[in-house]
Amino acid sequence: MKKLFVTMCAILAVGFASAQSEVIAKFNEGVTAIQGKNYTSAIALFETVIDKGMDSEDSKVLTCVNTAKKYLPVCYQNVGLSAASQKNYTKAIEYLTKAAEVAELYGNSTAKQKANMVLAKVYQVQGGEAFNAKDYATAASVFEKGYAANPRNTDMALNLATSYCELGKYDEGMAIYDKICKMPADKYAAAIAKAEANKTLYTNNKVASMQQAGDFDGVIAMAEKLQASAPALAEKIRIEAYNGKKDYAKVIALGETAAAAQTSEEEKSSIYFLVGAAHNAKYNASGNKDAASRESAIAALKKVTAGASVEAAKAALADLEK
Repeated sequence: MKKLFVTMCAILAVGFASAQSEVIAKFNEGVTAIQGKNYTSAIALFETVIDKGMDSEDSKVLTCVNTAKKYLPVCYQNVGLSAASQKNYTKAIEYLTKAAEVAELYGNSTAKQKANMVLAKVYQVQGGEAFNAKDYATAASVFEKGYAANPRNTDMALNLATSYCELGKYDEGMAIYDKICKMPADKYAAAIAKAEANKTLYTNNKVASMQQAGDFDGVIAMAEKLQASAPALAEKIRIEAYNGKKDYAKVIALGETAAAAQTSEEEKSSIYFLVGAAHNAKYNASGNKDAASRESAIAALKKVTAGASVEAAKAALADLEK
């Protein structure tokens, strides 16, 4: 019985040694495959190394396993890159997603970040085709996935926000623009400037449509939401809304605060024009007897020095100063 036990141990030892040799051999084959840029084969080989060697106590085998875990995300990424270069986006996304998942599984945060950055670029290119064709619904659905992979890809983030706004999803678009504006200014200055410009553009467009519908209270509510993230724009659209409601007392009350919040002479001038017009309306309503309102109108209109309101201000001043 003792002899049989010894024989069985010997057989197990041989089998164990054989398994170790197989793992090492597969690892070496995988390295050769990488060197030959045969990444698909390398993936299969490294997965075998990990599967068969992960429970080993042999240091050489464990070294192979740990190195295979590092190589595997790179192999998936390279297959994805190759597919992307051929515009096979479905395959590219599949392999790049797998690269990020495997990297996360094996605790390789650097490899995960790289895979997600490349994945986001693939989504950016794929979504860009729809975006350029003005198919904003398709573009948004693609950009959403890319943004989730890498929110620091500001070109794609801007396109996602624009797609939302073009689809009438104003709040969703503003949320993305706001996140861009909160990024480090020293690194993302150009993207922040673009986001700010687009926020103004799409807010003005929405305000115009609401004004056309006579929804001035809706504009005022929007201004309140914008106060924290875009105070200049918020003050501007709020005072314009009160002007639309012909609430001239409110326009006058908000005038100086709104003007002070603006960052350009053109915008300051547009505010002062509204304030001057509000005082002038009070003067006219008094039958031209309210001298204080006349003087206030003149003072405000003289501050209109730039922008589209200059000529109208001059004409109003000429009439007031007769």
